[in-house]
Amino acid sequence: MCASMDFSENYLSSVKKQFLYYKSLGDKTLNQLNEEELFYSSDESNNSIAIIIKHLWGNMMSRWTNFMTEDGEKAWRKRDEEFILHNESKQTILEKWENGWQTLFNALDSINAQNFSTAIYIRNMGHSIPEAINRQLCHYAYHVGQMVLIAKTLKKEQWQSLSIAKGASKDYNKEKFSKEKRNIHFTDDL
Repeated sequence: MCASMDFSENYLSSVKKQFLYYKSLGDKTLNQLNEEELFYSSDESNNSIAIIIKHLWGNMMSRWTNFMTEDGEKAWRKRDEEFILHNESKQTILEKWENGWQTLFNALDSINAQNFSTAIYIRNMGHSIPEAINRQLCHYAYHVGQMVLIAKTLKKEQWQSLSIAKGASKDYNKEKFSKEKRNIHFTDDL
């Protein structure tokens, strides 16, 4: 097995786990919200979690549909519409959330050693596959972080922490350091 194949397989395995991790943070956030909270916005200049999801969905559909053969900014994408609510229900928003992620994971599953060097274009700018993936990984993490912050602000003391709770770092580290050193992705040990 050649080194470049090892790299592409290791890289793809790692980024899939990272995307799954950020999706799980979003899922755990959404599970804590009712419909009113999902659509809450402090004012017209700020996005609700529902709008952030519509934007993520639009981006995922555009970037990952036929991503190796078509530009990532599709002519059919209506990005400005992603920031407007049209009487969508919680169910509709959650379907978009799942559909966007499924499109992403299907695209990642189509990458292999034979096509790993394919140039990916977004708005006519060429990217390597790792560059295109990293661009989107950072973008999605940014927006999931916004979702978490909005939800945490809304839920206040009812918020269920998605990571190490305040004051629990010492116990968490003690548990981690009680195990032997091992080479695993950090998400494998959550």
